[in-house]
Amino acid sequence: MHTNQPSPPSQIELTVNPTIVEPNNHYHILIVIKALMFPVLARCHAGYFRITLSLCCQALLWKTLSNPPENAHAYRRMLGVFPSTAFILLWSLSLLILTSLSILYILRCALFSDMVKNEFLNHIGVNYLFAPSISWLLLLQSAPFFNAKTIYYLCLWWLFVVPIFVLDVKIYGQWFTKGKRILSTVANPASQLSVVGNFVGARAAAQMGWKESAMIMFAIGMIHYLVVFVTLYQRLSGNSCLPTMLRPVMFLFIAAPSMASLAWDSISGKFDFSSKMLFYLSLFLFLSLVTRPKLFKKSMKKFNMVWWAYSYPLTVLALASTEYAQEMKSSVAHLLMLLLSALSVLVSVVLMVYTALNTNTLLPPEDVCDPTVPTLSSSSSTISNVTSDSGLESSTP
Repeated sequence: MHTNQPSPPSQIELTVNPTIVEPNNHYHILIVIKALMFPVLARCHAGYFRITLSLCCQALLWKTLSNPPENAHAYRRMLGVFPSTAFILLWSLSLLILTSLSILYILRCALFSDMVKNEFLNHIGVNYLFAPSISWLLLLQSAPFFNAKTIYYLCLWWLFVVPIFVLDVKIYGQWFTKGKRILSTVANPASQLSVVGNFVGARAAAQMGWKESAMIMFAIGMIHYLVVFVTLYQRLSGNSCLPTMLRPVMFLFIAAPSMASLAWDSISGKFDFSSKMLFYLSLFLFLSLVTRPKLFKKSMKKFNMVWWAYSYPLTVLALASTEYAQEMKSSVAHLLMLLLSALSVLVSVVLMVYTALNTNTLLPPEDVCDPTVPTLSSSSSTISNVTSDSGLESSTP
C-alpha cells in the first residue's frame, strides 16, 4: 500500500536589482536636492525680509496694545481685552517665517556668494541687508517669554546688532569716501533702512537699561537720517533711479522718523518734545503719500512682494501713536491711535491673504520689480558653477 507523499512547496526566488544598492546612488539624491533647492536659493534675495519686517513689527504692536498701562484711557483699555492667544500665534508665525528665511539666506551666502555680492553693490539691494537684523530685533522686543533684563536678551541683542554696526561702518564710509558710491549718487528711499536699523537697536538697548549704547546708536542713526532726508529732498542725480514698480518703498519715509520717536522715547523715559516732533513729521509724510495715489498706480496693477513695503512703515507709525496717545491722554490722540492701528492691521491681513493666494509667484525666475534679483540666465550659470565645484554633475552610467 503506497501513500501519496505531499509535494514539496514551490520555491519563491527573490531577485534584487543591483542598481538599487549601487554605492553611487547618493549622488542622484544630491542632484535632486540641488534641482529643488538651488533655484530657490538663487532667487531668495534680502528683499523678501520685507515680509518679516511687517510681521515682526505687527507682533510688537499687538503686544503693546494688549498690555495697557494702569492709568490708560478707556479706548486703550478696550484694546486690552483681545485674547493673548492671537498675539502668541502671530509671534510664532513671525518666528517661523523669519527663521526659514534666515536659513535660506545663510545658505545663499554660502553657495551663491557672487549673488550676495551683487546685492551689496546694488544701490537699492544693499539697504535690505539690514532687514534680517531689524526683523530679529523687533521680534526680540515682542518676545512673550523673557523680558529685556535677562542674559538671553543681552546675548541676542549683541548677535543682531553687530551686523548692523558692521554694515554701518562699510556703507556710511562709502557714502563720503568713494567717488562712485557717494550718497548723492546712490541715495534712494530704501537708504532709510540703514538708519532704521540703528533706531531699532537703540530702542532695544534702552529697554535693557544700556542708555549709553542706545545713545551711540541713536546718534549715528539720527545724523545719517538727516543727511539722507536732505539728499532725497534735493532730488540729485541718483535719486530718480527708483524703478516704478518699487515705489511702495517710498513709505519708508514714514518708518524712519516714527522709529526714531520710539527710540528716543525709550532713551529719555517719556514721549517728550523731541519724540513728538518726529511723530508729527511722520504724520505729515504719511499724509503727503496717501494723498498721491497716482504715484503708486502702476506698481499696484499686479501683485508683487514689494507690496509688503506698505505694511512695516504703517505699523511703526501706529506704534508711535500708542506712545503719543499715552502721553497726551486725550480722546483725539487715542482715536488717532485706533485709526492707525486698525489701518496697519488691515493692510497686513490683506497682504497675507494676497500672498497666500499668489504663492506660485513668490519666487519668479526674473523679478523685474526688484533689481536685487539676478536674471534667470545668470542664476543658471551660477548654479552650474556651484554644481561642478561640488561634484554633483549628473553623469550617465
